[in-house]
Amino acid sequence: MRIALTHRHTAALLFIAASAISASASAHTGAESHIHNSFLSGFAHPLFGLDHLAAMVAVGLWSALAARSAGRELLWGPVGFAAMLLAGAVLGLQGVALPAVEPMIAASLLVTGLLVVSRLRVPGLVAALGVGVFAVFHGVAHGYELAGSDSAWQTLAGMLTATVLLHGTGLAAGWALRNRTVWVARAAGVSVAAFGGALLLQQVA
Repeated sequence: MRIALTHRHTAALLFIAASAISASASAHTGAESHIHNSFLSGFAHPLFGLDHLAAMVAVGLWSALAARSAGRELLWGPVGFAAMLLAGAVLGLQGVALPAVEPMIAASLLVTGLLVVSRLRVPGLVAALGVGVFAVFHGVAHGYELAGSDSAWQTLAGMLTATVLLHGTGLAAGWALRNRTVWVARAAGVSVAAFGGALLLQQVA
């Protein structure tokens, strides 16, 4: 299977992402007291947690920058992250405790940022498992916050939808930047890695 991503497709994806983020922001502002009680609040949750947002976009960026061609190679990282995020969220909903959740989330930013900078190429399964390990901790953090909610599964569906959209945004941006203005992608990677490093220092201090 091959995926033809043109600049028109990239612009469309970015426009859809921006529109969705704007709409979810409005919903979030008007329903702060019930932040985890609907699909829309679940959709908004990753968008208003900068650590989650940065990691998800960075996974898409790296996947596009490192891919040799447009095809299934693009999707290993995003699919692996989304699947393991869901698994982690289910664990969190069940009250399963994992150690070092916040430090691992911070470490995920450091690692994915460096992957964007280096454009490291690894086999697809390795990419999926590598980012998937970190995604479990992101999911557990979400699951903890959703535990006890009457509409936890509906909210979880919204969160997963936002995750896929953020991955798509990263993929589109990375594909658009892979052969031109590469410094923009590298600067983004450095920013994500620096953010993760700062959070990690806070966690271990």
